[in-house]
Amino acid sequence: MANEVTPTVEHAIETSKLNLWYGTFQALFDVDLAIKNGIVTSMIGPSGCGKSTFLRSVNRIVERLGYVRTTGRIDVHGHDIFGEDVELVQVRKQVGMVFQRPNPLPLSIRDNVLFGARTHRLETKSTRDEIVQSALEQVLLWDSVKDRLGARATTLSLEEQQKLCIARLLPVKPRVLLMDEPCSALDPKGTEAVEELIWELRGQYTILIVTHNMAQARRASDECVFMLMGKVIEHTRTEEMFVAPAHRETADYIEGRYG
Repeated sequence: MANEVTPTVEHAIETSKLNLWYGTFQALFDVDLAIKNGIVTSMIGPSGCGKSTFLRSVNRIVERLGYVRTTGRIDVHGHDIFGEDVELVQVRKQVGMVFQRPNPLPLSIRDNVLFGARTHRLETKSTRDEIVQSALEQVLLWDSVKDRLGARATTLSLEEQQKLCIARLLPVKPRVLLMDEPCSALDPKGTEAVEELIWELRGQYTILIVTHNMAQARRASDECVFMLMGKVIEHTRTEEMFVAPAHRETADYIEGRYG
């Protein structure tokens, strides 16, 4: 139902005729999407409609499952992520992923932040302190943890842990941040804090967020994608989608008639 996109340089993520199967079950059908640079785009739709599968395709996490098969193309900043000359580690460096539940490593707060930089050999003894402070400042966490950087990350609140997981991605300088229901495990106060952070990071990164929370999608995104049964039904500015959706299926979902 969605119109096929025409690739342009203004897009961070572009997919063309993307299909994906889990074994014999097809989860994505001819997905054509163009996600703009530097904005927050939300993905909404009923459970099982393909939102999280799409996210996991963009940084190739789906490849961990041996029974997954894809066809079509995914470009990130103009580069085909399935290209023969593309290394998976470089894809993961460019495209960071934040999951539903915070997953800090069983290390100190400091070592969590430095983990990616060390993996990619981007830190030295002289730059470690700067890297840690910069990343924690970007996620609005520095003031609350600067005096306990040696504490285990698991001692933080869930909200702080989720912010730390985002901070862990930043030292490797990703261009795209994928967030799969990043607030689903948080209370309203924590949700508000993470939404504030998402808006703070807007412009510095391209952010694609999956959410089941209609109010969150409306508050915290510039554009919105509605998916249904593995297909993109509608993609437009968030305000337009919630005020005047172009498709009956979109209106039915937003108004709670199914999903």
